[in-house]
Amino acid sequence: MENSDSEIELAIGERLKALRASAGLTLDELSLRSGVSRAMISRIERAEASPTAALLARLCEGLGQSLSTFFAPDEPSSSPLSKKSEQRLWRDPTTGYLRRSVSPPGMPTPVDIVEVEFPAGARVSFPPREESRIMTQHVWLFEGELNMVLPDVTHRLMPGDCLFMDIGDAFEFHNPSDRPARYAVILNRGR
Repeated sequence: MENSDSEIELAIGERLKALRASAGLTLDELSLRSGVSRAMISRIERAEASPTAALLARLCEGLGQSLSTFFAPDEPSSSPLSKKSEQRLWRDPTTGYLRRSVSPPGMPTPVDIVEVEFPAGARVSFPPREESRIMTQHVWLFEGELNMVLPDVTHRLMPGDCLFMDIGDAFEFHNPSDRPARYAVILNRGR
């Protein structure tokens, strides 16, 4: 179930602070690792700012995690079944894209599945990150259109198309149409 924006900001801030503390990182160290300013990290931790998808991904990479791991509960799941009604949702405050963590949390696998509803005309860019060179993803489009912009090529995905890619290089999701796109990202956190 989707929570209010203030509840989400508070939960994200608490989670970021807890993960940073468990990694033994200061604000300055996470800033250096992620490329996100110390002031912005502090504002997010105090629930005074909502991170964009790209910013949150950079923070996760600085913590050595994926977005899916960030949104997963700390305690292991007692069930290998992930009911839709219990899956965590997060809406990017800038683009409005809705991200659903589909995979059952706490399972002993390096694979995460995420469903995304991407608004018409939306664009999210991810900078190159050395920490992500061990990760790959499949982007499988169900509805709409999606351009995956990579450094040397742009792939135009139509319903049913699936693109495999490394995520250490810069890339961008772009919905060039006037209709929402719906797709799955199947992320493998290690080769």
